[in-house]
Amino acid sequence: MKSTFSVIFYVRRDKMKSDGTLPIFCGLTINKKRVSFNIKTNVTPNIWDASTSRASGKSKQATDINRIIDKYVMLLHEKHDEIFDRNGIVDAEELKNSILGNSTSTNGVPIYLLQVYKQHNDEMEKLVGTKYSPAILQKYKCVYKKIQDFLSLKYNKSDIKLKEIRHSFLTDFETYLRVEGKCQTNTVGRNMRLLKKIINIAKNNGWILVDPYANYKIHFEKTDRGFLKEEELKAIIDKEFSIERLRHVRDVFVFAAFTGLAYSDIHELTYEDIKTNFDDRLWIMKKRIKTGTDITVPLMDIPLSIIERYRGKQKNGKVLPTNSIAH
Repeated sequence: MKSTFSVIFYVRRDKMKSDGTLPIFCGLTINKKRVSFNIKTNVTPNIWDASTSRASGKSKQATDINRIIDKYVMLLHEKHDEIFDRNGIVDAEELKNSILGNSTSTNGVPIYLLQVYKQHNDEMEKLVGTKYSPAILQKYKCVYKKIQDFLSLKYNKSDIKLKEIRHSFLTDFETYLRVEGKCQTNTVGRNMRLLKKIINIAKNNGWILVDPYANYKIHFEKTDRGFLKEEELKAIIDKEFSIERLRHVRDVFVFAAFTGLAYSDIHELTYEDIKTNFDDRLWIMKKRIKTGTDITVPLMDIPLSIIERYRGKQKNGKVLPTNSIAH
């Protein structure tokens, strides 16, 4: 939901100029947070109308002042929408800085966390399909959104300066993930590990001097994933589903069980990756999305039958219907 904000213009009578005029200030309130700034325009006290936040009358001074105020109002709304489209939330201080020309970067160097994070995601998106999988990009985007929500709840901000990030920021974010996010230990660990990559980008570029992860340990718990018995796998294979999406989930799971391929590798699997090997049988021959190492997997009867079930039904030469699972 878009932030609502109020704008008011007022004069500071305690800062009267030597010529008897008063400076006009703009007051912004967003989510109960108020900031103000001088619009660098002065007005004669007797023509200022506090009830309308405008100069009264049709004199040249009044007309010029009201034109300046109208321009500020228009600019405030434009900047507000621009920030909202970029961050999904608007902070009063950030809106004020954008009006005053205080950039989110210094000499091209980013100074905000989510600014660095968004740059990372934009670059990663360009490399999806060649270096990264859609799944890993989605994970980074998910953590980005969680940080947005955390900053709004904890600090009432839409972003945070890199120089303000300390060890306490990480522990507060971890608490947020556990309490508000209801995340288990390993999910928290994965989130904190993805955030650490963004912090490392800032640190390695010299944009952040104090490493908040220096004394912070990411925790993971050992889990026993177990394994399927032959009769259990057979029960899954034979299970009938009336919902098409569930049939897709079943078939992709069974295919993974017989080939050992990760979901990201199945998602990117094309018919060009299926080749006849030395034994005149069909094999999967490709590189793993995550590690870039070679995969050579013989195709047994069950995964072959799954391939034939979906032959020619997917887009871009893909073999299995993983898109319907992801969405």
